[in-house]
Amino acid sequence: MVIQNPNAEATFDLGGGSFVSFKMKNGLNPLRWLGPADLNATNRPMAHFLCLDRWGQPSDPELANGMPYHGEATRVAWKITSPGIMTASLPMAGLDVARRILIDPLAALVTVHETVTNRNTLGKIYNMVQHPTIGPPFLDEDTLVDANARRGFAQSSPLPNPEEPSFYWPQAFKDETTVNMRRLKNDPLPNVVSYVIDEPLGWATASSPKQSLLIGYLWKTAEYPWFNAWRHVDAQNKPLARGLEFGTTGLHQPFPVLVKKNRIFGRLLYTYLDTGETTTRSYATFLLTIPPDWQGVDRVAISQGKVIVTERNSQRKLEVAASPQW
Repeated sequence: MVIQNPNAEATFDLGGGSFVSFKMKNGLNPLRWLGPADLNATNRPMAHFLCLDRWGQPSDPELANGMPYHGEATRVAWKITSPGIMTASLPMAGLDVARRILIDPLAALVTVHETVTNRNTLGKIYNMVQHPTIGPPFLDEDTLVDANARRGFAQSSPLPNPEEPSFYWPQAFKDETTVNMRRLKNDPLPNVVSYVIDEPLGWATASSPKQSLLIGYLWKTAEYPWFNAWRHVDAQNKPLARGLEFGTTGLHQPFPVLVKKNRIFGRLLYTYLDTGETTTRSYATFLLTIPPDWQGVDRVAISQGKVIVTERNSQRKLEVAASPQW
């Protein structure tokens, strides 16, 4: 399904529902990812995909019963039910999801609303995580990732208290060494780091001065309180993928672990939907052309009907002449 205006287009794949391409007309698509295990699958996670009803691995009994990693949303066929609307049903989770996609009439800005309905006869705990993934040629050693993330922890830290030691964006710890998460050079460790956001509006951006392109995401932290940064390299230690993930959880573990742990930094690690209940979450994504000396993003704001991006170490600003349609 392609949603477009005269200046930009967004493409969604029906085999798993992934947001596989977002680009200015005749421009570069920064969203690129396909795991080696998914090369021959009909329904598969690609580029920006939806993790539902979980983020990460199922429990061993759930895995034995066929529950896939990151849930079923990318392992089922989606349907177009009307212009700009696509739907899917998750048979094991007992959830239905309807996605409504809106593109600004002119700007490279897309707003996505996703409504989840619990059709089980009982209430259900679940998680919902957006998994945007950037890859080469947009991603290289000089691509800059920025976010308004705050306190964080590495997923590789041992349970039951992985949040200690904690750190603050853009820092992370590898053993006793400080790692700057803005760039990915030749060492992806720690490869998954999760942060909370202390502002009402969450944002994350990836800037490629070499490609003169920036992609950004915006969401309400009341809906998605966690930002999860994933990093991956190829066999030659070159950047292969970066996940700009945001969602309802920050702990990459099966539900028994999440329920027992309950919270990290005061934020819940799962959410709940009663039987027959429906809930909607939204996000927006945008593209901007940036100059070759761009230093990354200090902040993103919505003001007077525009998305305003302020450069790091500078007062230079770029604008998207539109704002999310939520």
